[in-house]
Amino acid sequence: MIEPEVTLELALKHGLSEEEFERSKKFLGRTPNYTELGCFSVMWSEHCSYKNSIALLKTLPRTGKRLLVQAGEENAGLVDIGDGLAIAFKIESHNHPSAVEPYQGAATGVGGILRDIFTMGARPIAALDSLRFGNLNNPKTKFLLNGVVKGIGDYGNCFGVPTVAGEVYFEEAYQDNCLVNAMAVGIVKTNRIAKAVAKGEGNPVFIVGSSTGRDGIHGATFASEELTEESESRRSNVQVGDPFAEKLLLEATLEIIKKDLIVGIQDMGAAGIICSTSEMSARGKSGMKINLDLVPLREVDMNAYEILLSESQERMLVVGKRGCEDEIKKIFDKWDLQCVQIGEVIDEDKLEFYKDGELKAVIPASSLVLGGGAPVYYREYKEPEYFQKLKNVDLSNLPEIDDLNSALLKLLSSPNITNKSWIYHQYDYTVGTNTVITPGCDAAVIRIKKTNKAISVKTDCNGRYVFLNPKVGTMIAVAEAARNVACTGAIPIAITNCLNFGNPYDPEIYWQFKEAIEGMKEACLIFDTPVTGGNVSFYNESKNYTVYPTPVIGMLGLIGNIKMITTSFFKDEGDLIYLLGETKPEIGGSEFLKLFYNRVEGEIPQIDLQFEKKLINTLLLLIEEGLIKSAHDISDGGLAVALAECCVMNRKKKIGATINLNFKFRKDFYLFSESQSRIIISIDKNNKRELERILIENKIPFEEAGIVGGEFLKINDVVKLELNQIYEAYYNSFPAMMESQ
Repeated sequence: MIEPEVTLELALKHGLSEEEFERSKKFLGRTPNYTELGCFSVMWSEHCSYKNSIALLKTLPRTGKRLLVQAGEENAGLVDIGDGLAIAFKIESHNHPSAVEPYQGAATGVGGILRDIFTMGARPIAALDSLRFGNLNNPKTKFLLNGVVKGIGDYGNCFGVPTVAGEVYFEEAYQDNCLVNAMAVGIVKTNRIAKAVAKGEGNPVFIVGSSTGRDGIHGATFASEELTEESESRRSNVQVGDPFAEKLLLEATLEIIKKDLIVGIQDMGAAGIICSTSEMSARGKSGMKINLDLVPLREVDMNAYEILLSESQERMLVVGKRGCEDEIKKIFDKWDLQCVQIGEVIDEDKLEFYKDGELKAVIPASSLVLGGGAPVYYREYKEPEYFQKLKNVDLSNLPEIDDLNSALLKLLSSPNITNKSWIYHQYDYTVGTNTVITPGCDAAVIRIKKTNKAISVKTDCNGRYVFLNPKVGTMIAVAEAARNVACTGAIPIAITNCLNFGNPYDPEIYWQFKEAIEGMKEACLIFDTPVTGGNVSFYNESKNYTVYPTPVIGMLGLIGNIKMITTSFFKDEGDLIYLLGETKPEIGGSEFLKLFYNRVEGEIPQIDLQFEKKLINTLLLLIEEGLIKSAHDISDGGLAVALAECCVMNRKKKIGATINLNFKFRKDFYLFSESQSRIIISIDKNNKRELERILIENKIPFEEAGIVGGEFLKINDVVKLELNQIYEAYYNSFPAMMESQ
């Protein structure tokens, strides 16, 4: 290949600004050649450099007594759970690839996040996904949903990790830009944690796993721009995954870590070889000398530019210990995987890449990376015009809904509320035999073998709330995720996040981002749930749509004693039902408002974070004292929807309830308000006095709401539905929608 002359015009086509092009020249002391330009392009893309977000991200709480690494230090967050064990967990986006090629986009998103976990030395024990799509009546939405779900299921099932929880929402705002956020959780012994670092002059550098092809070249820059008609056809920017190869790679990786044969290891994800070589070198204050002729290729005539930027899947960069080369190769041979030494570590801040006997690129490793030479920007921001306009809408005069039976069934049939078993039944959520609470409850619970502990995990975000009030909406996302894991008996201990927004160069979008970060910061400080890391995905917009700002929270909770594990559904006839928290006429941004009045506006529910913390602590005390049989968070759809779910969530044993509420305002608002910090619990009637004593002592508002039993859900004289009616609406609506033309 005759390399083109590098000019400002070419740099602009590579996604660099004029300022960044000049910056690259200063680092090199000359104009970069074509290969070097490609390296700066991908490494300084938003996807890799976080150039428009890192300044704000650093304001989040990133330290805590349980954290073993700070956010961004390693491939994933690492949280100490005692007994010499730690949990590695992280969430990342694969939005643009999934919008263009849903099956491979989603599959490789799962594969990439799993590699981030096991390169820490952790064995993956669970996967989660957070998904957003457009209108479900649109054929394109069904095409994307089918492809994404199949991609997630096929990769996770073949790899052998249970997909245990997640969330799916449908809104017009996501019509052109589906959001596919994949989360993975793993467990590691604290004395076997691997680092993503390169150091020690002369130590060998290996590329291991699959061969390198042209798939995914400039995938990082593709993820750092808006979707257009042109990008819709750029399937070459989407990688192709092989879960069977990844399973072998997992076992080989854990073996070389266990045998202490390596200095460092990193997944070769976005930006491929150039990313892993530069980031590992920068962390170790070192460099590398790499011979690209030695990289195993699956396509002919690949040049240095293509090899360095390829994002072919199931590959790792390994820095071994000198003298251990043969043993490392022997392990990968045993697992039938390629393991080729392609270079060595040098004691200098420099990356040298050779091809065909020629030096093709020389770049300071530190110049490319986050925290080093990568640019950092503080963007302009301004409050959007819509914010005050939508916030100050008076909703009190909306016509009242009289038929509350039909209203409840309609909400239970809504795509955003109805049960998603059509999706999660395509996933193997019990492989590994550790899943205690499976999909469908408030959060998933996975036991930790050979201990008396378990972890609870959940993803959560109401993008509609965040659109209407980014700061408060993000607080709610953190609070609800914490409440969800608490309802299973877990103490919330840390979060990861995936921040999905539009174009950061738009001041109104950047205001949304800034406000969301502030809300997350406040909530995490109060809940003592530090941010262990995550992902920022900007440019989620097209010609017609900008996604709702969607800061997805991945929450990790710890259950110290498996006897405390609590499920969401009612258990036995005669049990008493209590409502904890206070119901207010808060329907702004609610599913009720959208479904019945087709409006996305109003002031969203308020959140008192200190009260939420007290509620969670009190709930956990009640669970620890053995006073509670079930606990279910009240969220989308409000109180009536949550009560109906409690009746039918256990498909093997549906059970009714008779509820008597003290309606403090109009009945439809009361039943479908989405006021925060509310939980439905059920108890044995013999525990009534002790329960109420603890609630009063901790100043938790409560109401004895009813009794479990019967074949109906009865709420005062306004709702009376047979369990079969509820079951039909809740479980069979989504399959019917997917089968309809």
